[in-house]
Amino acid sequence: MVAAAAVLTAALLAFPGLVPNSVGRMGSLLETFLPWLGLVAVVLLGLALLRRSAVALVAVLLPVAAWTHHFGPLLLPAARSAGDDLVVVQHNVSDENADPAGTARALAAAGPDLIALEELVPAALPVYEGTLAARYPYHAVQGTVGLWSRHPLSETRPVDIRPRGITEDWDRGLRAVVHTPHGEIAAYVAHLPSVRVRATGLASSWRDESARLLGAAVGAEERERVLVLGDLNGTVDDRGLAPLTTRLGTAERGLALSFPAGFPVARIDQVMARSATVRHLRTLPATGSDHLPVAAGIAL
Repeated sequence: MVAAAAVLTAALLAFPGLVPNSVGRMGSLLETFLPWLGLVAVVLLGLALLRRSAVALVAVLLPVAAWTHHFGPLLLPAARSAGDDLVVVQHNVSDENADPAGTARALAAAGPDLIALEELVPAALPVYEGTLAARYPYHAVQGTVGLWSRHPLSETRPVDIRPRGITEDWDRGLRAVVHTPHGEIAAYVAHLPSVRVRATGLASSWRDESARLLGAAVGAEERERVLVLGDLNGTVDDRGLAPLTTRLGTAERGLALSFPAGFPVARIDQVMARSATVRHLRTLPATGSDHLPVAAGIAL
């Protein structure tokens, strides 16, 4: 039984796409928590040692190898041969954040070139603008998302990622061109709809539709270099984000679990790039939000 469980765990790690999404989006649910299957391998190893079973011990090596192949590179330190041309911070600041000024100062203290924020509410927006103005003189806000920059911005416009069925005012996407010393970059900031884990599975249809709309916008982007920053309410392994992950590169290093802030179990705050490399990701200390900020080093 231990050996059979080990083989099954290895198969899920190596081929999560075999689990269908047709019923309850079980495939996406598995992919959301895929790194945690490593704990299953640890438990199985303990059982194999307890039973002193050579067959079980050999079988447990399969999920260990699969986990190491998939997630091991993320745990390695970033290569020092190439530096970061751009540092960005992505943070869902929470519409219930009681200390927006402290949050803004904490994000600026990381020294990024760009800061992308989601869940900006009208009452807190002037606080973020005033606190960040000195170090980030350029910014753009569209609905509840915003981008602050050390470098000039131009061609700012909204990006329509509202799924069908959402009728209320819903404005969660923007695009701007960042004029960096290394050239122009089209930066997208987005906040995709939330997902819910229910007894029937994962409720993610709106998130998936919004991801398709954002992916289409990125696919139509004429500028070569693209950055996508946002609370995408999904991990890079989740097939629901495939319209983005098939077009953009994800982090080479760093698990950077970002949600929930108290006990992070998944990274749903993402930094992705086209014609650039997301060299590493790390989380920053907690703010007044239920998400942890994520900082990324970009090589251009």
